Amino acid sequence: MSVFDHAEFDNHEHVAFYHDEASGLSAIIAVHNTHFGPALGGCRMWPYINSTEALTDVLRLSKGMTYKAAMANIALGGGKSVIIGDPRRQKTPEMMEAMGKFVDSLGGKYFTAEDSGIAVTDLKSMAKHSEYIAGVDAQYHYAGETPDGNPAPSTAYGVFVGVKASVEHGLNRSLEGVTVAIQGMGHVGYRLAQHLRNAGAKLFVADIYPEGVEKAVKELGATAVAPEDILSLDVDVLAPCALGSAINDQTLPLIKAKVIAGAANNQLAREEIGDLLVERGILYAPDYVINAGGIIDIYHQRMGASSNNALKTHIEEIGATLKLIYQRAEQENCATSRVANAMAEERFSNKG
Repeated sequence: MSVFDHAEFDNHEHVAFYHDEASGLSAIIAVHNTHFGPALGGCRMWPYINSTEALTDVLRLSKGMTYKAAMANIALGGGKSVIIGDPRRQKTPEMMEAMGKFVDSLGGKYFTAEDSGIAVTDLKSMAKHSEYIAGVDAQYHYAGETPDGNPAPSTAYGVFVGVKASVEHGLNRSLEGVTVAIQGMGHVGYRLAQHLRNAGAKLFVADIYPEGVEKAVKELGATAVAPEDILSLDVDVLAPCALGSAINDQTLPLIKAKVIAGAANNQLAREEIGDLLVERGILYAPDYVINAGGIIDIYHQRMGASSNNALKTHIEEIGATLKLIYQRAEQENCATSRVANAMAEERFSNKG
């Protein structure tokens, strides 16, 4: 099957495949849109079942980055890269250097950064062979801390701002006493849990890996939940912070939360799920809007005239953007996901 015939192909500008036998690297880069600037999107390493699954993921993720950049009001396009493999067992410095060469081969059309399975140390290995690696020379941190190039703190803070705005709009209350189920205790999920706990929320957490869950239980007073049960908890807010398609035809009937607001990309398995959420009275924070803190962070790292305060202020605009989406969705009696798509397309369309 040609990539042009793939169900997730959406006028992507560039899709490249790369295999390096010496290092064992098998990777794909997808550039969706560069109308407003070079494509930016993290590099994800994951043990995909096969290359078809990896291609589906990179096509969806790269498209989401275009929409994310548009809704975050930054002059960048959307792209993404994926490496097929288990980052806990198969990743090597040689593989990361080979990935740097792959990124460099696109000549600046695509900049990569950190994503699931990739650390700043990996980016530094890539940067030995390419200048198009973001997050290795960080200057700013939204909270004034020493920056290390990891965009996860900014992503988590943006999601926290978005959860707060969603609870205010959908539940008409503050975060004090709100119950939140977080699926995924990785770099972003755990930091989100910290913000929510500090704001007075009660946490329920799950992950396929036990380390983050155990830490959240010990340090944040969270309640551990089995991964297969986290989506069906009777809570106020469900925060998907793992991989995509968590909200699908099988899980939707189980969801009791009235607000879905989390860090994961591509949370809805198909677009029509957004319509079904409206029918069930569930407020959904479009994922590429609420999780834009990371791309905002990387954008500011590339701006020599920025500052810690400018970065924080930009991230906090996520809350206002979400409320605008919610208001327009109510006025148009439409799913928030469709409204966000329309707003993003209005911004990055070649027609204006």
